Amino acid sequence: MFKSGDVVSSRSWDPILDEGRHHRARLGFILMSTDLASEADFFDMAPEGVAVHFTRLKTEDHTTNETLSRHIEHMADAASRIQPDLKPDVVSYSCTSGSIVIGEDRVMSEIRKGAPWAQPMCLVQGVLDALNELQVKQLVVGTPYLDEINTAEAEYLLGKGFDVLDVQGLNLSTGTEMGQVAPEYWKTFAIAIDLPDADAVFLSCGGIRALEVAEEIERIIGKPVITSNQAQFWSCLRRAGITDELKGFGQIFSKPGEVLLPQNRQIRRG
Repeated sequence: MFKSGDVVSSRSWDPILDEGRHHRARLGFILMSTDLASEADFFDMAPEGVAVHFTRLKTEDHTTNETLSRHIEHMADAASRIQPDLKPDVVSYSCTSGSIVIGEDRVMSEIRKGAPWAQPMCLVQGVLDALNELQVKQLVVGTPYLDEINTAEAEYLLGKGFDVLDVQGLNLSTGTEMGQVAPEYWKTFAIAIDLPDADAVFLSCGGIRALEVAEEIERIIGKPVITSNQAQFWSCLRRAGITDELKGFGQIFSKPGEVLLPQNRQIRRG
């Protein structure tokens, strides 16, 4: 029995170490401090054996082009804090509009500074990957954003070679409001903005709860629905060599990731 003043002296033990619960891949995500949706979405989508790690940037709960541009200031530091000893396969900045305003190359450069062992990623790159994998040319876009951000996003997608048939935003200014929009409303909204000539509907923003209804919307409108978190997570999985066909999260998860040069990836099966 231990008594006050005693010194603990353990016997010699030989613990058995294995590859851990997450032996297939580790994905890291840099979230805005106001994000109310991404953590739940990523945990819902994570296949067995795949770890999902998070850190957060201190961000203002007022989303404009100017506030988004400041996310870059602490990007490298945030990337360095995501399980550095276990070295995640991919580290991604999880903000659609911020990726567009700052630019993918600059975001990835800062992530590479903080986590040189990981593939750097950002959310909008995942969206591009998913749209290209599905061979989407013409799309409509629905967002929670102010129109100054909607305009920047439309210009960005146009510059990437897509025909943007329409962009509709809810003109919400805070991340908290964006995360509180009910999934049922995103379903109603997506159906309302869909156009016959659109190849897909893109619901933009990592902080919204659109993933929960993406597959239901697809069944109703008969075409792919891309959400920010869905596309980013699909791309990060494929980049890490995880090609599982997940059910319940939209058509994109039936695709292996041909646009991501699979010959350069080691496929990691469950």
